[in-house]
Amino acid sequence: MTLSVILTHLSLVVAALIFAVAAGVPLGVLCYFYPAARKIILRVVDFIQTTPALALLGIIMITPLGAGKPTVIVGLALYSLLPIVRNTCLGLDQVPAYLIEAGKGMGMTRRYRLLHVEMPLAAPIIFTGIRIATVNAIGTAVFASFVGGGGLGSYLTTAIRQRDMATILIGTAVLMVMALALDLLMALTERYLNNRTSRRSPARRAVARVGGALSCLAAAVLCVYAFLPASSSGLILYQGEFSEVQLVNSMIKQLVEDRHPGLTVTIKDQMTAKNNFTELTGEGHSCDLMYTWDGTLLTTIMGLDTTDIPEGQSLYDFVQERMNEEYGLRMMGKIGVNNTYAIGVTQDVMDQYHPETISDLVPIAGELRFGAEQDFFTAAGSMKYEPFVEYYGLNFKEAVHVDIMMKYTMVEEGAYEVMVVYATDGLNRRANLTVLEDDLHFFPDYYGTILVREDVFERFAETAPGLEDTLQLLNDRFTDEMMSELTYQVDVEGRDVDTVAREFLVSQGLLE
Repeated sequence: MTLSVILTHLSLVVAALIFAVAAGVPLGVLCYFYPAARKIILRVVDFIQTTPALALLGIIMITPLGAGKPTVIVGLALYSLLPIVRNTCLGLDQVPAYLIEAGKGMGMTRRYRLLHVEMPLAAPIIFTGIRIATVNAIGTAVFASFVGGGGLGSYLTTAIRQRDMATILIGTAVLMVMALALDLLMALTERYLNNRTSRRSPARRAVARVGGALSCLAAAVLCVYAFLPASSSGLILYQGEFSEVQLVNSMIKQLVEDRHPGLTVTIKDQMTAKNNFTELTGEGHSCDLMYTWDGTLLTTIMGLDTTDIPEGQSLYDFVQERMNEEYGLRMMGKIGVNNTYAIGVTQDVMDQYHPETISDLVPIAGELRFGAEQDFFTAAGSMKYEPFVEYYGLNFKEAVHVDIMMKYTMVEEGAYEVMVVYATDGLNRRANLTVLEDDLHFFPDYYGTILVREDVFERFAETAPGLEDTLQLLNDRFTDEMMSELTYQVDVEGRDVDTVAREFLVSQGLLE
């Protein structure tokens, strides 16, 4: 966890709050002035607040904003509207009627009365709404990592998956310090506004003004920092959620920069595979390549199934053809791993029943609990839970839905005995899971491959001749066991991704 990551998280929150206040306070005033509009405005902000954060960010991302910080800032600003709008309207409603009448009697216009009488009196309640929005935004901003917005989210999700309690506690502590610091700053501002008096000494007034000016300057700097464009030169790719993707990304960067000194490889903030593919395609693309699997492209990206593959054509060749024809993308070959779905069982199951294949679970399934991430239980495609248990004739005692980042922690704590895993995941070894043979061949192959835009080689023909050959250097270099060992070193032993990647490249004779 670096200072730049913390600053990025804080800048996202501050920028979002500035926009939320700029929009929320006028909307609250509108609700106060026009009761007919109040119901509509409050219902809209209520609806926004009840929309899941990830869904809201996903909706915003498919607009021209695309992935990155602007999407996160807009999402956080929308999420912060409800307490600001409600408290602005509530605070103005609670201004004593006799003061309003006195203002009218003195000849004040409606606008003058609002700015000089009602808003100052409503300020404490308005600031309470802003303080609530601030705390909510700091926590919600962890979802920024799913759409390439950066911040602390990627560190926390990785730490949860790896059961890295130290990183979890440090990340949580940083978030708490952010919340307390911003809340304290606004509390001091609120106190100053509530205690304005001519009896305050000139020195105290000067200190308050300097503090206010510095706070405004810091907010402006953070807002500018949030909108600073990320590097867009050279070869661009996004970081992945899992160690296998991070390792391959690091190898790509090291190989390309070693063989093509004039070409820089930039790995942007972490992003989900689905969002990454969206950013890879289209004219407004923000990256040039990504590491993925042919099975993922078939099912998750294209929404197809193995039954859609013409007879006699392999899954890889079918996906390669569709990627090229529909998206202008090229798969650079198989690197050797087959990170397909697999079924793992705990050591207790092995000791008691000694299964070797998935079919061996049929007579004992009624005594076992099955766990998997939410995505495995959806109805999208045939490589899911219901088709799986029907195909094998399995009737488990219970099917447990769990977050993908928590499933290894849950199986180690005894929440279930059978779990869907990925074949190359090093955490299988940490959890002491035995992967059973898919004897009826239900799960398709998921071969790892580098997916590249067709225009990349033409764009870098002069600065990096032979780039295509460089990206194919990883082909057939891996086995499932080798990748499992590499991810184990990262996820369990806590070794640095770049170091593990470099050691592998050296061992393969690809780097000196």
